[in-house]
Amino acid sequence: MEFRTTYNYLIVGSGLFGAVFAHEANKRGKKCLVIDKRQHAGGNVFCENREDINVHKYGAHIFHTNDKDIWDYVNSFVEFNRYTNSPLAVYKDEVYNLPFNMNTFYRLWKTFTPEEAKEKIREQIEHLNITEPANLEEQALSLVGTDIYEKLIKGYTEKQWGRAATELPAFIIKRLPVRFTYDNNYFNDKYQGIPIGGYNKLVDGLLDGIEVRLGVDYFENREEWDKLAPKIIFTGKIDEYYNYQFGQLEYRSLHFEHEVHDKENYQGNAVVNYTEAHIPYTRIIEHKHFEFGTQPNTVITKEYPSEWTADKEPYYPVNDAKNSEVYKQYQQLARKEDNVIFGGRLAEYKYYDMHQVIGSALKKVKDHFAETEPAHKDSNSSHNI
Repeated sequence: MEFRTTYNYLIVGSGLFGAVFAHEANKRGKKCLVIDKRQHAGGNVFCENREDINVHKYGAHIFHTNDKDIWDYVNSFVEFNRYTNSPLAVYKDEVYNLPFNMNTFYRLWKTFTPEEAKEKIREQIEHLNITEPANLEEQALSLVGTDIYEKLIKGYTEKQWGRAATELPAFIIKRLPVRFTYDNNYFNDKYQGIPIGGYNKLVDGLLDGIEVRLGVDYFENREEWDKLAPKIIFTGKIDEYYNYQFGQLEYRSLHFEHEVHDKENYQGNAVVNYTEAHIPYTRIIEHKHFEFGTQPNTVITKEYPSEWTADKEPYYPVNDAKNSEVYKQYQQLARKEDNVIFGGRLAEYKYYDMHQVIGSALKKVKDHFAETEPAHKDSNSSHNI
């Protein structure tokens, strides 16, 4: 391995944060090197082509935002389709619409009008006498009542977090989307879709013209990698960067089982949740429906939540009080760094939707270059926010 070339920026991680930062720095004439320990770029949005279907290898990724600038930004690299997320939930062989809406309520109670549904929920909440929810179960019950909680929340949530709902903090469910309309669109955002041809096209567009080295672990040759550039953009685990000196931050992990089926259509929908506790997976994804595919075969993915260990991928930060206190200590160290910018889900120990991580990267780029090159004007760019 050669460590001779000098770069302006070493970017550790090729997920959306790293790719956006690299693109914006490169656009400003800076020389970037992006490294990633995986054998592919794109982080968790990477798609694997199977049966001519773009399989979301690390779980379903559905782009949605109310920010027109960010929507225009991603569409400047690849056109997005009109996919609308309308997931279903299965409980004891009964099918319900998500998010909770008038179709859900009609299936549960045969209520036809919004007032009938509201009255049913009120009745179920009133007799519980929960004034200050002490845990997730009480919080959910106080918001939607017993039927929705027992059938559509309890089992799914306990599988997802690996703990009883009575042991989970109430703030995990600050609110639950309850809509008194016959609308199955999961997101309220104005813009929603999937890149035509998959997310790899977005990442390839962002990293076009930038040197990327894959299958390399930053921590195996950290001192040598650090010599390559005066500035480092770090998107990995912040506790690992600081050698776990305050302890390990906790995550929930996921395990995916991909299956090819010799049929055109497996479940008729991209996302189907399974809310019963005894079913080990939380949902089944049928990838072709993200892009309205007509391929003769189909690919599904069963998603199994699991406890995180060092040999597993970290997916969801466990943002409870204990972990938040540990993260604050790492954050204090990060703020003292002059030559390192931390960004993304792992480095900021924060669950981000895709549009949020892109927005975060663009803001950090803007702030960084405002400090380092205050007189710089990027008049030739078509991707400014």
